[in-house]
Amino acid sequence: MGEEPAVPPSSITRDDRIELRASREEKRLLAAAAAYQRLDLTTFVMRTALPVAEDIVARHERIRLSARDSARVLDLLEHPPKATAELRAAARQLRRNRP
Repeated sequence: MGEEPAVPPSSITRDDRIELRASREEKRLLAAAAAYQRLDLTTFVMRTALPVAEDIVARHERIRLSARDSARVLDLLEHPPKATAELRAAARQLRRNRP
């Protein structure tokens, strides 16, 4: 569906750094998991964290409407209400303030 992969290809240069603080045991566990996957620690953490981060961001940035609300939005798009005096005044003000 044209979505970008959760993990960038390895040919992409990574210029930014992220510092993580972990206990010795947490680091050992992450390193062991990375080794089992035959990955370096950075790649393991990125492959694991990025899909979760994308899911969280998508859930917070996507608006889900009920069938009733979807129908209302479509109706308003097809039959917009007439502009009120306040809306026309705000539009004039906006035009005046633009460079």
